[in-house]
Amino acid sequence: MTELGSKADPEKDRIAVDGRVISRTQEKGEKIYILLNKPKGCISTVSDPEGRPTVIDLVKVKQRIFPVGRLDLDAEGVLLLTNDGELANKLIHPRYKIPKKYLVKVSDAPDEKDMAKLRKGIYLEDGRTLPAEAKFIKATKTNSWIELTVYEGRNRLVKRMCFAIGHSVLKLQRTEFAGIKLGSLKPGEFRALTAGEVKMLKAAAQNPA
Repeated sequence: MTELGSKADPEKDRIAVDGRVISRTQEKGEKIYILLNKPKGCISTVSDPEGRPTVIDLVKVKQRIFPVGRLDLDAEGVLLLTNDGELANKLIHPRYKIPKKYLVKVSDAPDEKDMAKLRKGIYLEDGRTLPAEAKFIKATKTNSWIELTVYEGRNRLVKRMCFAIGHSVLKLQRTEFAGIKLGSLKPGEFRALTAGEVKMLKAAAQNPA
């Protein structure tokens, strides 16, 4: 259909602009919300100039989506992707103080003084961190596991916080973002958020903390 004045039926016709197909959901501006269990070795960006695999390579949907914030290359766990720019901006803005929970494997074993520092706030080169929730999980022969919930999204924040109390991060998994949990998703798997989960995200981004 190329004639001027021709009308397309979006229910039946395949519509393309400059060779790019426009789906019905794109036409209607439908918002989608995806939960991905990001695996290690995958970049939390839409594309990578070095040709490394990105989270977009894993999530096969018709709409153009982007990750909400980032997880380090060697980190794994909860990562949200969406085409809802307004909500995404609020979820990563520091004034909304969206909780992000991590399971962290660190060198040696932090004592109670170390954990108290995390809860109070750590002085870093770019300023003091917000008070975090810190819980010691268990110790092994050479390292230990802690659970850390932070309310800001600075670059490599968890790693820098742990390093500041003398414990290097050996493994990092984000288990929750704004209350959204991994559930049974395996690394590399994804699913659409439920209506209830989307409602919960929007409620979390409703009012600045």
